[in-house]
Amino acid sequence: MQDFATWKRAFDAHAPVRLTAGLSNARLFCSADDANEVFVVLDAADIGKAKAFAASADVKEAMANAGVVDKPDIYFLNAVE
Repeated sequence: MQDFATWKRAFDAHAPVRLTAGLSNARLFCSADDANEVFVVLDAADIGKAKAFAASADVKEAMANAGVVDKPDIYFLNAVE
């Protein structure tokens, strides 16, 4: 992304859309070498809704408006104990 502060405002503003998609408990991490490189972990109530959210035009537009310049890597993971 171009600027973390700009991205963070957009990320926070997009929270209602994430909640509607069943995504919650956002945890944000920045690279130790580059504060503009961010890793986001979300809990998903429904994996199908999470995948639809990630592929949606709304998310792509929100990321572009937030200054995301690279194609994000998106992973869907299961917790193991």
